[in-house]
Amino acid sequence: MADEIKSLDELTAVAEGTEAAVVAEAITREPQRDALGRAYATGKRKDAVARVWIKPGSGKVTVNGKDMDAYFARPVLQMILRQPFSVAGVEGEFDVMATVKGGGLSGQAGAVKHGISKALQLYEPSLRASLKAAGFLTRDSRVVERKKFGKAKARKSFQFSKR
Repeated sequence: MADEIKSLDELTAVAEGTEAAVVAEAITREPQRDALGRAYATGKRKDAVARVWIKPGSGKVTVNGKDMDAYFARPVLQMILRQPFSVAGVEGEFDVMATVKGGGLSGQAGAVKHGISKALQLYEPSLRASLKAAGFLTRDSRVVERKKFGKAKARKSFQFSKR
């Protein structure tokens, strides 16, 4: 280094003059909506993939053409779908229309939750901080481990006989 930095003020002055600091200040997220005023996002969990559209409304959630209560009968799965709205503090303000394929009900509920979270932050960028802090914008990458040859399942061995 040609000149030594001896105080925190000098370090911030150097950092503010760099191009990276100027670019960091320039990032302001714009709402992304289509011609109908909806935000779209894709959510994924295990083998399930959900396409989610949100728009301002009364809080009605439709999954594959059915009401949320009819499609996800278990209260736990319904709670999972409501989590992004409660964290963002916008319960009952948005209508959700989702189509989901693949996986089981639990994976599908997680995929719809992921899609709702991504669509919410695209519709209203100010909600991004609370959704990201709750971990709802991160895709849960855990999937079923594959079966290995010579094993009964992924890790379980066949019964061992000494004699």
